[in-house]
Amino acid sequence: MVFSVAVRVPATIANLGPGFDCLGVALGLWLEARAESAVQNEFIYQGNGFVAAENNLMHTGWAAIWQELALPVPMVRITCQNPIPLARGLGSSSAALVAGAALADFVAGQKLGREGVLKVCAALEGHPDNVAPAVLGGFTASAMQDTLPVSVSLPLPAAWQVLVAIPDFELKTKQARAALPDAYAKADVIFTASRTALWVAALASQRFDLLQHACRDVLHQPQRAAFVPGLLETINAALEAGAVAAFLSGAGPSIAAIVEPAALESVKRVLSGFANRVEVLSFASGYEYEVLNGR
Repeated sequence: MVFSVAVRVPATIANLGPGFDCLGVALGLWLEARAESAVQNEFIYQGNGFVAAENNLMHTGWAAIWQELALPVPMVRITCQNPIPLARGLGSSSAALVAGAALADFVAGQKLGREGVLKVCAALEGHPDNVAPAVLGGFTASAMQDTLPVSVSLPLPAAWQVLVAIPDFELKTKQARAALPDAYAKADVIFTASRTALWVAALASQRFDLLQHACRDVLHQPQRAAFVPGLLETINAALEAGAVAAFLSGAGPSIAAIVEPAALESVKRVLSGFANRVEVLSFASGYEYEVLNGR
């Protein structure tokens, strides 16, 4: 089997405040990966961090698709350029996993398609909050029904941008999850569930004024604030400065704010007080292919 194909996969933000493990958006910051036929597995990596060739998530995603199809796993040389910061709450792991899976599905003749890639990657991740927007693009709301992801994607206003304040320290997802309690008060569950529903309803009805209320959370952001100094104060200040919504980016430690053009500079000033690096990003589609030198 001879093949050469490239894919680009967007960074993602999960949770969006209250939507723990179920809401996400795709951002215009793209991991790019190329798969070429080879006599042995290789991994050539440039970008943020380094993942050993024997354990990298791209090869994991690649192999999982062939296993799902009950076909032998071909040897592959994967070359990757990754601008997505690692361990900053921007879905770098999910992007790598989806890249490998999407490349394999293309080489296999797209037998599984996007729904199949989403199914395989969500099973590997254990939740669909990052992989769903990486696959489907836009804003996604997802649930796991038994072991299968159920996801829907909604478009976002083209004029909106996302400001992401990226601090110079990492926060591993495992550490951030360990901060969460095993049980919650009924009032806290109701508070957060109602705002997750409001997120989706506000987008669907274009009642964007409601998002400043919909982005509030009490299930994970207050608990993770101990790892992210200034988190809650920065979120509140960004909303007061005119952000449509503001929240911890995934498990953190980055903070994200959705803005309309008129509020961009005022919100950027707020986020600059939290981190020196503030990226201005657009929303994005799901993964995209580019065929290189034929199949």
